Amino acid sequence: MSAKTRTPWLDAPSESPVIDEHVARLSTFIDALADGKVTAQELVEQEARVVELMKKVEPELSDSLHSDVTRLLCELTAFNIMKTMQGMKESAPKTRFRG
Repeated sequence: MSAKTRTPWLDAPSESPVIDEHVARLSTFIDALADGKVTAQELVEQEARVVELMKKVEPELSDSLHSDVTRLLCELTAFNIMKTMQGMKESAPKTRFRG
């Protein structure tokens, strides 16, 4: 695959990750969130897609690249969890209900 056909991971000017933008266009993701909730079955299906891709890609990586991709996956997961937690905190009510 040439560089011209690759899906970019970063926004060129800002160097910010744009993976979320690509995720937002995944039909499986759109379908899973269409009703506003994620079911146990949708989670199982998503995990199966992840496992399938890991099994496809992992054997093709050199040891050095495997180490880098493993770290990338871990850092990306940590970033997404942190971003989600921050978003939840920011969207939480600022005052307590006293009823």
